Amino acid sequence: MYALVDCNNFFVSCERVFQPWLEGRPVVVLSNNDGCVVARSNESKAMGIRMGTPFYQVKHLADRGLIEVRSSNYMLYGDLSDRVMSILADAVPKIEIYSIDEAFLVMEGLDREKVEEICRELVPKIRKWVGIPVSIGVAPTKTLAKIASHFAKKFRGYRGVCVIDSDLKRQKALELTPIGEVWGVGRRNVVKMQDSGVRTAADFVARPEEWVDRHFAVPGVRTWKELQGIVCVAEELPEKRKSICTSRSFAEMIESEDELAVKVADFAAHCARKLREEGTAAGQVTVFLMTNRFRDDLEQYFPQATVALPVAASSTQEIASAAMKALRTVYREGYRYKKAGVIVDDIVDRDAVQGVIFDFDDERRRKQDTLSAVMDAVNGSGGRCRPLSRRRHASGNDVIGVASQHLGHFADGIRSEYRSRRYSTDFNELMEVH
Repeated sequence: MYALVDCNNFFVSCERVFQPWLEGRPVVVLSNNDGCVVARSNESKAMGIRMGTPFYQVKHLADRGLIEVRSSNYMLYGDLSDRVMSILADAVPKIEIYSIDEAFLVMEGLDREKVEEICRELVPKIRKWVGIPVSIGVAPTKTLAKIASHFAKKFRGYRGVCVIDSDLKRQKALELTPIGEVWGVGRRNVVKMQDSGVRTAADFVARPEEWVDRHFAVPGVRTWKELQGIVCVAEELPEKRKSICTSRSFAEMIESEDELAVKVADFAAHCARKLREEGTAAGQVTVFLMTNRFRDDLEQYFPQATVALPVAASSTQEIASAAMKALRTVYREGYRYKKAGVIVDDIVDRDAVQGVIFDFDDERRRKQDTLSAVMDAVNGSGGRCRPLSRRRHASGNDVIGVASQHLGHFADGIRSEYRSRRYSTDFNELMEVH
């Protein structure tokens, strides 16, 4: 059996933990630079506010006090996510973290009655210990567990836990689940299925396997079997990315090369840390710059430059050094830059890095790798200890780094006018009691 634990309206719930007056109020959380809505409370959903709505379209509601607005506070969200996941890890033999607000509990060797008992204990425990409401779906497969979690969240009668443990319950759940809500069915396939008369998950399961294979190939057959209770999606290790990009739009345009260099160094350090977390190394580093394409009154310039590394690397020093070299190649005075970014690609497993003959820098690289590992330990990323979650966010919480970085200011220049305090991770922003 699998249990999917899903934190309800997670970003909004995190904001409410330390701001209880937000309970029952329409709340929206905004993306970086306060651009658009990325999270909504049930109350704001009921008002018709959609995911991805540009903030300027709902700002009048905030100005009139009809909705509460918060800028993204990833330090807070990541910390509360860690707390939830630690409770889950202590409760079951095995946990697979799927995202910042979701995790699969693998209930191998446990009786079904015991599984439901554990889940029913977890809902109030997480609510009491962390302050986050969760919904749990229990089923024989991960796809069915996803469906069960939707019912647990939607209907209060389940008291946070929906269990699909019989063919009767499974069939009823499939009949009530629109095909677009099935995990693994992409938007294009939804249209294709609806054109073929498939409206619900039950309609899909009723089709012959040959028809599914012909129209949707192996992924479709896998979903089709999962919906019937046949396990096809076992443990899913995160795929190692072919490239990693870190970029930011700036709240104010930048002209100074020195100021751009600080930003690019931070972006490069973030990319390098991601490489180490995934156990990989990059063979080349690209830097790109962008002026403001919406300003017709300004000169436009969209350059990029790539620096190839002699040996694939993941140390902050080498990645940042290559990024600085690329920046010097593309920077031009007289332009006002609105965005910059660093891309690392040509990625290989760190254990498979090919050296070069007569590599006189081999000892220096070993020292840099050791130093980067120490930086990770001090900064709290833990190297490769949390690759499944990918929950570390660009939040400016580094303690040490390379000299070209602006430590603690990764998010400088990003508009976050409505950000709440980092209540649980910053001593300067703790709750105040009067």
